[in-house]
Amino acid sequence: MQVDLIETFLDLMETRSFNRTAERLNITQSTVSHRVKALEGQFNRKLFTRNKGGTVPTAAGLRFLDYAKALQNQWHEATRAVTSAGALERSMRLGIQHDLAEAFAGEWLSAIRLELPTTEIYMEADYSNQMNRDLGAGDLDLALLYTPHYLPDLHYERIGDLHYVMVGTDAASLADIKVETYIQAIYSPAFDRAHRLALPHLSAAPVATGQNMAITVLLHSLGGAAYVTAATADRLVQSGRAMLVADAPVISQSIYAATSLRTRHAHQHRKIIGAMQALLSAGSDAAAGS
Repeated sequence: MQVDLIETFLDLMETRSFNRTAERLNITQSTVSHRVKALEGQFNRKLFTRNKGGTVPTAAGLRFLDYAKALQNQWHEATRAVTSAGALERSMRLGIQHDLAEAFAGEWLSAIRLELPTTEIYMEADYSNQMNRDLGAGDLDLALLYTPHYLPDLHYERIGDLHYVMVGTDAASLADIKVETYIQAIYSPAFDRAHRLALPHLSAAPVATGQNMAITVLLHSLGGAAYVTAATADRLVQSGRAMLVADAPVISQSIYAATSLRTRHAHQHRKIIGAMQALLSAGSDAAAGS
């Protein structure tokens, strides 16, 4: 596989400029032209046309785009698997939303290790936008995220919910919560919409953030009220650092598992997704019981 041809083609599809692609790949413009011609020679079809308006993909180039992305992803996966090969049979790169990692990372990885003892696991916590990009580029094998982008090569499935409840350091009733000391949680666009519909009078707070851990720190340093995960709320109430605002609505955040279309039915992927589904289900049952 001549990966440099594929990568040059994909970059040129983004820049629509031979000069810009040469700069980004740190090669000469003649090298870009040579690689494109070599790829076109393999297909016996023109992939780009050049005119005064710039570089434009042909119909053949547009048809090749999805296949080129898939080839690049497979090459990245193969490179990671071979270069990191040790005693373990497989390797998996997993992404997880920050708040999910805070709540479940330890239990999730423990369950994965039990189910897949011969698989090497790399896990990183991130936000949905970056994980969607990393999945599309083949840098992640699977991600658990809040906001799917429904990219053409990716498969998304809803696997459960994480519940957020309001706590306050100075008040336990919604009527006593002041917007001046309220810390607005914007965990995702969907969460923000649900919050604005339920509590429009608290949607213009002076301080806002999108991470449960950051909100916990801000509550400790600034005081006030905010939405945190149900587990965090229990810890804050038990420690006496905050009170549950019982009449505030619970806001649920949907959790999605994202994989490539090619691997969505793979055995190891189903095991990894199933482990998180079990944790989310147990968390929901515990919340309902309390």
